[in-house]
Amino acid sequence: MPDSVSPSPHQLRALAHPARLRMLGLLRVNGPQTASSLAQQLGLNTGATSYHLRQLAQHGFIEDDPDRGSGRERWWRAKHTSTTVDAEEVSSPEERDQVEAYLQTVVTIYQQQLQRAVEERPLLPAQWRRASTFSDFHHRMTPEHAEELTAKLEEWLSGLPEDDDPTAERFVVQVNAFPYPGAIAPRDDLPEDD
Repeated sequence: MPDSVSPSPHQLRALAHPARLRMLGLLRVNGPQTASSLAQQLGLNTGATSYHLRQLAQHGFIEDDPDRGSGRERWWRAKHTSTTVDAEEVSSPEERDQVEAYLQTVVTIYQQQLQRAVEERPLLPAQWRRASTFSDFHHRMTPEHAEELTAKLEEWLSGLPEDDDPTAERFVVQVNAFPYPGAIAPRDDLPEDD
């Protein structure tokens, strides 16, 4: 499976729906599944789940798994391990709107994951509670330094090997780096496309 996909703004439209983005995430993390199993995990009906899966397939994010299923069951698998979006590469206001809608959906999914992690935290073994953190760090830095920081974090995290230990579990690291909200005043002299 290819590591990453950089979808066009048109393809992003398919991911700007929370149920679809969650389905894609489940297929990437848990492997191939049917519409029924995804519907059960997401609390959706099978018809809606099947529709969303067809949309993801039409836009190139998932595909049939030919090694599984029968005539009655259709198994789906992710075509890529991750999605990368360069919000600065869009060329029109319409494309920018599609990228922003996708990013809003990503943030919604992150918020849901964080909320569930906090709710489940008291039920975790002590060693997993100690390994978890809900921290933020505030530093003054230039845009160039901030870009260098995020690039290094992403490079380091993407290079981490998977543990072969049978006690290893899926562990989420979300990197959210941005100027403190409201700290940078909007500028009137920027061109509309900037």
